[in-house]
Amino acid sequence: MSEGATISQQQFATTALNTRMAFVLELARRLHQYGTTAPRLEMAVAGAAQRLGLSADVWSSPTAVIISFADLAQGEESVATTTQVVRLPPGEVNLERLCQVDDIADRAIAGELGLREGFRLLRELGRPDSRREKISLIASYGLSAAAIAALFLHSSWVDLVVAAVIGTIIGCITLAAAVRPQLAVASDAISALVATTVAIMVSAFVVPLAIKSVVLSSLITLIPGMSLTTAVREISSQHLVSGMARMGGAMATLLKLTFGVIAATELCGALGIVARDFALPPLPAWTDYPVLLVAAIAFAMLFRAARRDWPAVVAAVVVGYLATRWGGAISTSLPSAPVGVFLGGLLLGALANVYARYAHRPGAVIREPGILLLVPGSVGFRSMSFMLERDTTLGMDAALLLVTLLVSLVAGLMFGDLLISPRRSL
Repeated sequence: MSEGATISQQQFATTALNTRMAFVLELARRLHQYGTTAPRLEMAVAGAAQRLGLSADVWSSPTAVIISFADLAQGEESVATTTQVVRLPPGEVNLERLCQVDDIADRAIAGELGLREGFRLLRELGRPDSRREKISLIASYGLSAAAIAALFLHSSWVDLVVAAVIGTIIGCITLAAAVRPQLAVASDAISALVATTVAIMVSAFVVPLAIKSVVLSSLITLIPGMSLTTAVREISSQHLVSGMARMGGAMATLLKLTFGVIAATELCGALGIVARDFALPPLPAWTDYPVLLVAAIAFAMLFRAARRDWPAVVAAVVVGYLATRWGGAISTSLPSAPVGVFLGGLLLGALANVYARYAHRPGAVIREPGILLLVPGSVGFRSMSFMLERDTTLGMDAALLLVTLLVSLVAGLMFGDLLISPRRSL
């Protein structure tokens, strides 16, 4: 044990056991709520507990956290005297509050903040979003949809505008579902149903659209590419229960989205509403870079980054996209997409650790928004769509591509950690 850890334990030796356990438990709750993966949460909570003179065996899954506590003051013969089980909904990335949790924990462990005060500050972070935060989140859905339509699908101006409008509607549905549990269960299917119906109606009665591109881009924030990537990362680090549970949740989300799209298509067909599926002239190539900047800002809003972190988030998104694009372009004898995704993950994994080491803030500020343009969620959505349309050949091809891209991205992130080792759990 390091000298610093020993001094820290002696510092908290006179603090009530319940006070220390309550602080650690609330720390775990907030880390889970703000999207921390199982390996990083368990490492962070166990490390914090040890600094507070506790031994904590931590088990994390997407819907629960279990912690067994023992007092290190009892020596090597200490056994767990208290076990806490906390049932939680799946967390969502909130970079601003994650950074605040990290700061509160650091200050409390350093003795700059009392544990009771730290507990109170952690509790206050559970407050509902303000009106401004809700508006920003809704706007991020629309901007993200428009950026994806232009950046990856190379759609027309009309497709971009319609995708932005539908994305904003989906943002409103998602926000409403957050406070209505019954709506939340079906919100993914409802969003897909609404998105497809609006796209078909606009294409049939207003202006022709590239239907598949518009629907895919408008649903992009709901497609669980990040969940699939996190699941593979957890499985590869031997957190099997959490990884498989997260994988199951992601597959269920894909099924609900696919059902909503197909149901809306069949319903409109039964009513005689036929979309004019027509590809208008695409955006010029020079629009990729302004759109990339818009996408980066949209992701900063989507992940609720603090304003001081926006430059870092924007830089991470731009670096990740360019590394993937140029990495794929320079590969000759190897498949371009997996190579580009691997290089993008490698660079972002290393940069996240550098940022955490020197900025003393969670590396998630770089890592999470940076890989959003790399995750292959849309490939999984297309695979499910092809399967339900009984086109098994294209469905299996898309599924194999999904696995290849997931493995490439996770391998890149792992090698990035090897290239520059992380010094912080988050």
